Amino acid sequence: MTEIPKNLLTSDERWPSEKGPVIRIRNVCHEFDGLEVLKGVDLDIEVGKTTVIVGVSGSGKSVLMKIINGLLKPTSGSVEVFGSDVTKMNKLELQVLRRRLSTMFQNYALFDSMTVVENVSFPVVQNKALKEKEANLLSSKLLTDLGLADVQDAYPSALSGGMKKRVALARTIVSNPEVVLFDDPTTGLDPVMTEFVDQMLLNISKKYHLTSVIVSHNMASTFRLADTVAVLHQGKIIAVGEPKSLLESTDPNVLSFVDRISIVEDNAAPVAKDNLNKENAETIVNIKGLRKSFGEREILKGVDFEVTEGSISVLIGGSGAGKSVLMKHILGIMTPDTGLVELFGKDISTLKKGDVNALRSKIGMLFQHSALFDSMSVGENVAFPLVERRLASEKEAKYRALEILKTLKIEDLFDRMPADISNGQQKRVALCRALITEPKLMVYDEPTTGQDPIMSEYVEEMIVDVHETFDFTSIIISHDMASTFRIAHRVAMLYRGEIIAEGPPKTFLESEDERVREFVFASQMTDL
Repeated sequence: MTEIPKNLLTSDERWPSEKGPVIRIRNVCHEFDGLEVLKGVDLDIEVGKTTVIVGVSGSGKSVLMKIINGLLKPTSGSVEVFGSDVTKMNKLELQVLRRRLSTMFQNYALFDSMTVVENVSFPVVQNKALKEKEANLLSSKLLTDLGLADVQDAYPSALSGGMKKRVALARTIVSNPEVVLFDDPTTGLDPVMTEFVDQMLLNISKKYHLTSVIVSHNMASTFRLADTVAVLHQGKIIAVGEPKSLLESTDPNVLSFVDRISIVEDNAAPVAKDNLNKENAETIVNIKGLRKSFGEREILKGVDFEVTEGSISVLIGGSGAGKSVLMKHILGIMTPDTGLVELFGKDISTLKKGDVNALRSKIGMLFQHSALFDSMSVGENVAFPLVERRLASEKEAKYRALEILKTLKIEDLFDRMPADISNGQQKRVALCRALITEPKLMVYDEPTTGQDPIMSEYVEEMIVDVHETFDFTSIIISHDMASTFRIAHRVAMLYRGEIIAEGPPKTFLESEDERVREFVFASQMTDL
């Protein structure tokens, strides 16, 4: 029998399977200001198994995770971890518990002042489990396994979102905990990296006999990882069982998740109307021979990219491929080392700062992270661009904010504060704020990242509806291949700084380029 590596932070014996579930959740209820989020949750987490919790945004998944690790006290109910009820623990007892139970948060929570390897080493150095040199050697090996050997001495600010996610993952598991809680571990990762991280989690779970509880929006990932799937709906667990049981369910709330697992359809075609053949259509974005380097590292290597008026163009590619750098050139935030960047027929490099700002006013931008103002309500956040630029009175701005919130079916959030809504809800609020000024060009940075399958579809429909209603031109940076195939007129794939494929979505299904096929088909559910 393979020897299980010892937890570096505690001398406690591992919880044996003979004692039953390592986590027992019984009748857990929780509410915020009278709003019931959890309504009597019961769930057992078995030793050495991976349990994936799925559900729509706002169903209470992240709240349940915070209750399990003691960050929140439930309104009622009990949560036994290693035989002790965490709801009754004091701060010191919780600190001891967390040496055996580790948590990976969705927002990375990396220390900006520490290098990558120092971030990973932090838990074992801070708890004096290893000396700094030993800890760094251990962390270095783990980072190498995650494909991050060349950024160990970099700082988090220099990393892509996908890289930060892998660093956070390495720090979570460096001490060999018994139980790990993962809050959407693959959110923000491209399909190839998601599959890579999934395989790594499977290998680690097997090697270390890890017990994992994963909150996930990615159904392909769920079917790859889960021994047990629990579906949380409106504050209650409505289904628990093996992944196959989801396919056999008759509950429409369960089936709504399963329906979006496969991305490939024989008749792949965008749901948006095709405006590409419009006569005399203007070229909104025209990029020729764009090159950009940072030091000795060349990020963009002669990129040609064109976006036609009225089109929805989706830019796909792995983490670190150069997508964000390309977008920053389109926005005028960066200037090329060589090459041409034209926006609305004007060469950005020849314009004065005021003229560049005038062009930017025609662009709406939805960032990957919501970037909402914590001190403002949802309605005030959405109305802010109109009020700040004096494009409407405060009363008119609030009315328009409410109307656009209705299009995303979240008008009930109007008076809520950002801290009181889920990450998925925050993304949709930010999308409303980006669209309220009715820009001529909309740039979306991963609009469906962190969204459950149902809400992803709502966001897609909203993007298409607004695009057609206001005759927008849209550019979408995306890892979501299901979304790409549903809404794109044209797709361009950026690979290591070069566009290696471009055309209508269906051409990507027919591509013989292994780099393209690997990326496109990695999002599909594995055979059951």
